[in-house]
Amino acid sequence: MTTLWIVVFGVLTGYLAYNFYAKRIDRSVIQSDAKRATPARMYMDGVDFMPTSRNVLFGYHFKAIAAAGPIVGPITAANLWGWSPSLAWLILGVSFIGWVSDYSAIMVAVRNDGNSLSAIAHKLIAPRTRTILFVFIFFYLMLLAGAFIGILAAILSARPDVPFGIVILALMGLLAGQMMYRWKMGIMGVTVFVVALTLAGMVAGPWGQHRDEKGALVQGPVAAAIVQMNGAMDSVSDRKALFAVEDPTMADPRIPAPGKDGVRPTTPAYDSATGLLRTLPNYLVWMVFLFAFSYMGANLPIWRFAQPVNYIGFWITSITILLSALGMVVAPLLGTKDAAGNLIGAFAIPAFKDLGFTMVENVAWQPLWPMLFVTIACGAISGWHALVGSVGTARQLEYDTDGLPVGAGAMLFGEFPLALLSLTAVSIAGVGGGGGRFAIGVGKLVYAGTFGLIPEIFGTALGFATFVIIVLTVTQLVFRVMRVTLAEWMGDALPIARNMHVASLTSMVLTAALVLTGTWVYLWQMFGASNQLMAALSLLVVAVWLKSEKRNPTYALLPMIFMYVTTLAATVVTARNLYVTIAANPKMSALPVAGAWAMIAVSALLFVAAIFIGWDGYKAYVRYHAAPAPQAPRPGAVPPPAHA
Repeated sequence: MTTLWIVVFGVLTGYLAYNFYAKRIDRSVIQSDAKRATPARMYMDGVDFMPTSRNVLFGYHFKAIAAAGPIVGPITAANLWGWSPSLAWLILGVSFIGWVSDYSAIMVAVRNDGNSLSAIAHKLIAPRTRTILFVFIFFYLMLLAGAFIGILAAILSARPDVPFGIVILALMGLLAGQMMYRWKMGIMGVTVFVVALTLAGMVAGPWGQHRDEKGALVQGPVAAAIVQMNGAMDSVSDRKALFAVEDPTMADPRIPAPGKDGVRPTTPAYDSATGLLRTLPNYLVWMVFLFAFSYMGANLPIWRFAQPVNYIGFWITSITILLSALGMVVAPLLGTKDAAGNLIGAFAIPAFKDLGFTMVENVAWQPLWPMLFVTIACGAISGWHALVGSVGTARQLEYDTDGLPVGAGAMLFGEFPLALLSLTAVSIAGVGGGGGRFAIGVGKLVYAGTFGLIPEIFGTALGFATFVIIVLTVTQLVFRVMRVTLAEWMGDALPIARNMHVASLTSMVLTAALVLTGTWVYLWQMFGASNQLMAALSLLVVAVWLKSEKRNPTYALLPMIFMYVTTLAATVVTARNLYVTIAANPKMSALPVAGAWAMIAVSALLFVAAIFIGWDGYKAYVRYHAAPAPQAPRPGAVPPPAHA
């Protein structure tokens, strides 16, 4: 297997699914109409409802849905089961389920005045379904936010070459919004200007890095300044840890890679003798920085910060994907080799490793079904897509007919290629996980795609910065959706929750408490199952809506049933794995055990909530199925008076 075939599979999948399936559903089932007024045009408030060009909205939606999932998921799955099961699920998932979820969630919200999925469930299914769905969504988002904030704070703490680029991204986002919507400048000129400056800020961070004669890494001027700033923060506690936690997964970015002797060195944040992670003050400061970034994205008008930041992130991600895709084509054709003399186009991971159905006591179970389908979420299908699409994208859709190119298009031609790139990156770089392995693979592909003009070291830096931006730009939207969810959920009983600032700060305080327990790595394990379960529930709402409209719901109903059963099973397996590997493990200290029990409790809550929602949805579906279809008036018949 070579990288060239991945490009072929990706192009064929996107073309066939969009032109021969998605367009047919849009035309015959949803029946989009450019003359139909959208919520963005009817309720334009300049905050959430904002008619937006589909060219901009495509980039916004792509970056709104593309987080760590399409990178971490395929990499983890390839390590567990091999690249062939991962590739098969990506292709089949996106073709028959992924674009369906994104596009349908947007359109059902557009046809219901821009209401959230919870509000639509209240009207279509039952009042209690709305309440239960609020609980499910809020705790699901808290898991997601905790995982993202935890990993990003760790990256900013461990990688001094990253923060400067993030600061520049924030400034360029504010400037881009001002230039496009206040100064009315052309989108092409604005795009070139802000994207170029953002890329320059990303390059400035690692610029000047080199290794001394002993092989130690010496930072460049910008990163060296960040190192000094981190030192000043840590001096507050006299460089002593505020608390220490264990990470049995060894996935935290602050944990250094093993040396040539196979031993991980001791660093200010990691004690190799005890295996403990030492939380220093700079980690907390970077966490507050991330909350400040997310606060702007959650509360400023959508055009002021969240949309332009995502738009910039879209271009940076797209540049990385395009250069890497070119490398995927060029490397096997020209036989390009990396710095170590290995062929870049050849796969280093086997096509198939294990079905995973061997059940060993006191060891985590990883059966291909159901775990593959929740390990790879984004890229195949994701519940987050449905949430952010219904609450965010649907309220910016200028024309009804824009739903297909924005919703289905961003999934098939944005998120799916990113997931394929992640799978390819780990397949050529060898086993390993996380953003680091993604960056190494991207570095090789960019080197091949630019015919050696961009060295591997800079390609790797681009890959790593892209990973951070991908996660960060979505994190701000997680808190935006949390704010809306909390306000709708608690607003009637507690009116102060309707205040956007109160709702945002409450969400962030709860997330911070979760992160500071040191359990974000366990949150990530729960994310996959809860995320795919959210996707199944969103498809349930769509199927009930279609049935209530007397339209054919089959295209949404069948994927919903598969994902619902699969994710309920995966939730049980994940909870069992947390119990046997952490909660009941005598080697674990109190904090990880408490975190594991908390995650088991949350998984039980989500499982029960999903059962209730599924039952209510089934009853509503049967009710609408039994209801007679509305009859068209006979020719010449006199309609009843308006008050009748």
